[in-house]
Amino acid sequence: ITDDNGVIGVGGVMGGEGSGCPEGTTDVFLEIALFDPVRTAATGRALAIESDARYRFERGVDAAFMAAGEETATRLIIELCGGEPSHAVVAGGPPDGARELPFRVERVASLGGVEIAADTCGAILTGLGFTVSDGSVTVPSWRPDIEMESDVVEEVLRVRGFDRIPPLSMPRAQGVARPVLTTGQRRERWAKRTLAARGLVEAVTWSFVSDSQARLFGGGGGELRLANPISSELTDMRPSLLPGLVAAVGRNIDRGFDDVALFEAGHTYADDSEAGQALVISAVRRGRTVERHWAEQPRAVDAFDAKADALAGIAACGGPADKAQISADAPAWYHPGRSGAVRLGPNVLAHFGELHPRVLKVLDVEGPLVGCEIFMDALPISRVKATRAKPNLKLSTLQPVTRDFAFVVDEKVRADDLVRAARGAHKTLIDDARVFDTYQGAEVGDGRKSMAIAVTLQPYERTLTDTEIDAVGQQVVAAVEKATGGTLRS
Repeated sequence: ITDDNGVIGVGGVMGGEGSGCPEGTTDVFLEIALFDPVRTAATGRALAIESDARYRFERGVDAAFMAAGEETATRLIIELCGGEPSHAVVAGGPPDGARELPFRVERVASLGGVEIAADTCGAILTGLGFTVSDGSVTVPSWRPDIEMESDVVEEVLRVRGFDRIPPLSMPRAQGVARPVLTTGQRRERWAKRTLAARGLVEAVTWSFVSDSQARLFGGGGGELRLANPISSELTDMRPSLLPGLVAAVGRNIDRGFDDVALFEAGHTYADDSEAGQALVISAVRRGRTVERHWAEQPRAVDAFDAKADALAGIAACGGPADKAQISADAPAWYHPGRSGAVRLGPNVLAHFGELHPRVLKVLDVEGPLVGCEIFMDALPISRVKATRAKPNLKLSTLQPVTRDFAFVVDEKVRADDLVRAARGAHKTLIDDARVFDTYQGAEVGDGRKSMAIAVTLQPYERTLTDTEIDAVGQQVVAAVEKATGGTLRS
């Protein structure tokens, strides 16, 4: 916009400095203009100017309101500042904004899914400023967004209430199969739900790690190096989920959250082949098991918490958590002596334990920190056929019986071997066996240790007699002696 003296402003976007109103202004010239929305938007984008004027004009304003707008602005200036108005000068005229659109009442039902009477539709549209006639409506000038019949139907439904539209199921086309989750997808969901129920929060981390982190967790190498990494710290495909989770724990610690429990389900990459990609669910814990409380003494998380997470995840997937063996051959990124592997024969189902201090130092996270890795592809498929019927609930109304045994064994004997032998002594009556005490000292001799276990007997048909309980006890002693070479401690 210009005059004989130069540029006054950019139409619909921004006024010029020379036409502004400083503190000494006494005479004001009002320009009540209408600017094209498309040209205003294009000009504003080209000049990269964001202004109130551009915001309004590029979205369309009411062309019929120009005369009324002039009167309103003039009245406000006189009321607030005083002064005397001059006569108005009009150049051109507003465009004819009257638009007539078809409107059929039956389209409300076909498009909106709800029957609304013609009188009700007419009353709603009249209240919104529309002029309703037989088979059509005239759109008010201040509604440039109404462009077709479906927009008119939407206005009726909006005022009537979208919540009054009854929900209906979409019809399924013939021959289209229902979506079916694979066994792996179902097991992944079961494991994630179980870990969440154990107090862990699901995280999603990068699939890339730095070369140094990849080498810490058994990876690294040219075949998994990215050709165009997004960052110098994200150069390699991850060989484990633990680096990302440990980094997430570190960020939580930096923000004052010392007690962290996270898990993630994702793929790891051993090489660039299809077989080298594996689905893994990993979990990490750091800090205390519970918050400080006067009635309960908190303790730091340990390897047994990670072991419990791993076994719970395996059990949730239908895996043989109760039959799996525990071995002390976890990878190098775990702390030796405070870690282990969950095995089913030669197959490794999971790793668990406390992460090695050397690893935590490189990742710049203060420990101790424990974690586990569940290898979903290694879990055997359950042989029990899937059914909607729930399995029979096997309960007993009879009182269980608990007997304690203390065995002196070689210090290299694992507790898992001893407990497994005790459980297998009588598969019908023995319901549980667990270690509740260990001892090493002069009373049992060098190279020896004492492990005390509690064996629970659960009868189902009748109450056990003392003779029957003693017989089962002898079977437990014999089974443990045969499996571990231990003797009953006197």
